[in-house]
Order: sequence, then C-alpha cells, then structure tokens
Amino acid sequence: MSAGGRSALWSYALELYARPGVEPLLLELQDAHGQCAPFLIWRLWLTSRHRSTDEEELGRAAELARAWETVATTPLRRLRRGREAMRPTSPAAVERIRRAAKSLELESERMLLQMLEEFGGGETRSGEDRRSALTSAAAMFGRAPEELLDRLARLAA
Repeated sequence: MSAGGRSALWSYALELYARPGVEPLLLELQDAHGQCAPFLIWRLWLTSRHRSTDEEELGRAAELARAWETVATTPLRRLRRGREAMRPTSPAAVERIRRAAKSLELESERMLLQMLEEFGGGETRSGEDRRSALTSAAAMFGRAPEELLDRLARLAA
C-alpha cells in the first residue's frame, strides 16, 4: 500500500476508469464478452510500470481472478442487477439494496486488484506493449473483439 492507504494499482484503476470512454468499454468487455475488468486493468498497470508476467504467472493470476469473480464479485453484481427478485419490495428499499450491493461489488473489485497487485508482476521487461498485454489477458477469459482491446489500449496510453 502506498501513502494514504491506497495501493498503487487501485489508484491507477480509479484514474484509468475516470478517463472518457474507459468505463463503457470495460463494461462492454465484461458484460458482453465475459472479460474480468480488474484483470485487464491489472495488465495495463503492469505495462505502465514496464513489468510483465510469463504465461504460467498469467495463468495463475487468471485463476485467482476467475475464482474471486465466481465467489464474490459476480453474486454481488447479480444482486445489484436483480430487481426482478426484489419486485415485492418497495422502490425505496430496492434502491437501498442496489446501492449497498454496488458498494460491496466495488469493494470486491478493489480486493481483487489488491490480490493481483500482491501477486505481482515478474521481471522488468521493455518489450510488452499495452495491446499485447490486453490480448494475452483477454485470452484467459475467452474471446474479446480486437477493436475493443485496441481502443482500450489507446485510452490507457
């Protein structure tokens, strides 16, 4: 953790996410293409620090991210989005539940980023660019359209 209790990766994630166009792009990659947004952010962060992982390390980090998404983030996201299940509840109560679930979902993503940051990134490498880092990360979670990865790489520059 850096001064002020914020990790370097969390600070990077907040700054990146606030850039115009990044939020909808990450949400599209997540919702329409099964990608793990924190995992993609972690890979971009590593490249910004001129660090990388080999395939084995990347695979272990993806396993960690996939497991965390399964047990923590995805159930919270479903709760936040699952208004149908809360239909008999008053609109005000539904909104309170949705806000609480959103806060927990964000905390879950922050925790995943913290775990990934602690996981590290191996040796310093100068050759890996943002685009290739995103391609290898996305491949761990299935397929993602190249044009979306290209756009994210440009926005992260």
